[in-house]
Amino acid sequence: MKTLIVEDDFTNRLFLQTFLSRYGECHIAVNGTEALKAFRMAAGSGSPYDLICMDIMMPEMDGQEALRQIRALEESRNVVPPQGVKIVMTTAVKEMKEVFRSFRALCDAYVVKPIDTAELLGKLRSLELIQ
Repeated sequence: MKTLIVEDDFTNRLFLQTFLSRYGECHIAVNGTEALKAFRMAAGSGSPYDLICMDIMMPEMDGQEALRQIRALEESRNVVPPQGVKIVMTTAVKEMKEVFRSFRALCDAYVVKPIDTAELLGKLRSLELIQ
């Protein structure tokens, strides 16, 4: 599993990288702008990401906008859900408005911080990324 962790907080980034690296290669982006660049590079190289763990509240470009742009790029390449990258929003934002906004933008799952590793594993299993 090839994962992109998009998180501006060092502690959360390190936690996710340490946890998810046991399932495969992990790359890091600190905001949505970097995430979009990494997504384009990976897709263009023929080695796309399987999973993106995306924070919502970040500088430069937030996770909602990055999610929207990633899905638009996939659509322009005729990649439609569920064939595209699996995107799990990992955020401290618990407001239902943001949850609905994420799912309308076609995220695959939503996990509230602090991240419960058992819950995250359950999401990854349901998305068929791990067994």
